[in-house]
Amino acid sequence: MSIAASLGLAVENAVVLRDSTKLALRLVPCDVLARVAHAGGLNLLELGLAQRLADAGSPVVAPEPRVELRVYSRGGFLVSFWSYYESGTLWSHYESGPSPGGPTARYAQALERLHAGMRTLTDAPPHFMEWVPGAQELLGRRDKTPMLTASDRELIGNTLASLTRSIRDRGAHEQVLHGEPHPDNVLDTENGLLFIDWDTLCRGPVEYDLAYVPAEVAALYPDVNQELVHECRGFVLARVALIRCEPDDQLPNREQELESNLRALRQGPPWPTLDALNRIAPPTDPFRSADARGGLTHG
Repeated sequence: MSIAASLGLAVENAVVLRDSTKLALRLVPCDVLARVAHAGGLNLLELGLAQRLADAGSPVVAPEPRVELRVYSRGGFLVSFWSYYESGTLWSHYESGPSPGGPTARYAQALERLHAGMRTLTDAPPHFMEWVPGAQELLGRRDKTPMLTASDRELIGNTLASLTRSIRDRGAHEQVLHGEPHPDNVLDTENGLLFIDWDTLCRGPVEYDLAYVPAEVAALYPDVNQELVHECRGFVLARVALIRCEPDDQLPNREQELESNLRALRQGPPWPTLDALNRIAPPTDPFRSADARGGLTHG
């Protein structure tokens, strides 16, 4: 709060919206969203990228305009400031399954607009597959992933290796991507659907982003290879399974989500979407429940 106050923002209290690997705070009464992380925990590209997208009319939450566009550092922590919206994410629309009259069509259209805006960017973020070698190394470290059995390690490793080859062999067009545009990263605001959270900014085919959204949303996205979307869903399941067992993962229900992902990987294709897995095994994350009521609101 001291950083915000030094920037001229009126801060009397900070309300915790999410506390996981990063802290999301609503600063009041100035109504600004602060994202706080340990040094190295914020993507330093995200502020500038989000600002350029917002200026171009893309559906994104913009950085807070009342402070300088930069990441602030103090006491070993990094802080960025974003516009605050008192809005819930789309998770509430999909936690029990899609419903008639829901945001599915708007979701697909907003993601298409986001991708169109991102095609104009000249940034060169890492390819989404650059994560794989480190993942395979982590799978070989039992001390780092004690939640996994030997068969779990083999399953995740083989899935990643196989799908990496098949996805590359398709030679799909690639561009800058959000990296995780799932329903919990989309705010339903009075200004329309707005995407948040750019920690996973990457490069790849749009089908990779579509692997994170509900199946009915992906089905409405025009001119994509749905077979590639399905392969990317399997890649995402393996990726999320490994993330859930990393030592620094703070998700309260991570063991439950890990088992859900492993079960889906064992069953093999057709791969389910992440929202479908969560409906099979409902999340118990108290912050996710709060998000559905009033806002995982950060940029």
